[in-house]
Amino acid sequence: KYVSVTGAGLYAHAASQEDVLVASVARAATPFEVAADQAELEAETSRPGDPAEALAALVRAHVGVLTSDVDAAGVFVHEWRSLDPQHRAAILARRDAYQARFRSRIEAGIAVGAFAMTDPSIATSTLLSAINGIAAWYDPNARLPAERIADHLVELSLRMVSNP
Repeated sequence: KYVSVTGAGLYAHAASQEDVLVASVARAATPFEVAADQAELEAETSRPGDPAEALAALVRAHVGVLTSDVDAAGVFVHEWRSLDPQHRAAILARRDAYQARFRSRIEAGIAVGAFAMTDPSIATSTLLSAINGIAAWYDPNARLPAERIADHLVELSLRMVSNP
């Protein structure tokens, strides 16, 4: 998982610390995107057009990526803020596209009355901020396995947006 390398050896392959950080953040973003692609496909196959199923699948996929490699996920969740403006803009574009998946599911749920009327952008940011907290507290050796944590977070996420 980790490679022992000296600073000099690292810079033989990367021109700067910024290049290392850019590569790390971009690499950490990819599993989220791949997992979301798969989740959306599976949700559409199992329950076509069901925004709750699609949102649940996205939450479960997001939790899965976070818990599968907390260190790498933490890089994506937190370290992008340290990038220079040009690189930060590129990562933010990817993050915005990723968040749009969640927002569109919440918008769809509102449109069909499955979710409460709310601001979809705020709901998306709140939901992902809460879930991203996993990067700070998750311990694979703790009381609950990752799958059970995902169950709880799916339930909490759906309650947050559900129409009473």
